[in-house]
Amino acid sequence: MAVLFLASEALGRAEIVDRSYLPPASTVIARAFELFGDPDFLHNVRVTLTAWALGLAIAIAIAVPLGLLFGSVPAVNTGARAIVEFLRPIPSVALIPLAGLLLGSGLGMEVPLIVYAASWPILFNTMYGLDDVDPTAKETLRTFGFSRTQVLLRVSLRSAAPFIATGVRLAASIALILAVGTEILSGFGEGLGIFIASASNVPDGTRDVLAGTVWAGCLGLIIDTVLVQAENRMFRWHFALRSGAS
Repeated sequence: MAVLFLASEALGRAEIVDRSYLPPASTVIARAFELFGDPDFLHNVRVTLTAWALGLAIAIAIAVPLGLLFGSVPAVNTGARAIVEFLRPIPSVALIPLAGLLLGSGLGMEVPLIVYAASWPILFNTMYGLDDVDPTAKETLRTFGFSRTQVLLRVSLRSAAPFIATGVRLAASIALILAVGTEILSGFGEGLGIFIASASNVPDGTRDVLAGTVWAGCLGLIIDTVLVQAENRMFRWHFALRSGAS
């Protein structure tokens, strides 16, 4: 990252590359800080984060129960496998024109696309987590008369929780990429992606494009850092068991 910063700065200052195509990195960073005081820009950021949060929350609400169902009932998993394998390879970006045509712009289009893309890592990590559950613990509860649902909630879900958290962290990054990418490709509405797309159509708008990209990268870094810290705090016991096993 430092190498790219220095290379951009040197090329821009030496005017080896036209500044309208590659402004010095310090200029881009200064513009990114300047945007922090721009109410219109901050409104665009809030719009993007709202779509991100809504899409991620809905994806969690859908994917975790489905993952528990698929992972604990083999017959359901087998029956749904063909549908899952058909839908999973479809890139979310490829659905943007169709979503724009059917759903219009704004949250009505962004959120379903985010839900679609963010659900997969949560779904499969939930299923992987159920495969990692200690069978002895489940059999012990069954011996004491606990129902399948009680065993699922008391043992399987607790054991799978760290895997689910990892899926949520991966999904959070995907959701942010989809939120910004959908706005850029749709070309209308509000959001950080719209700011970047609009700046790219303005003469000498490269500085704003890069400053908006810096904001997107910083948002992704902050979100990932917060989720990693939360995961480490909530599941210390899991990492302790893993390190002890290794």
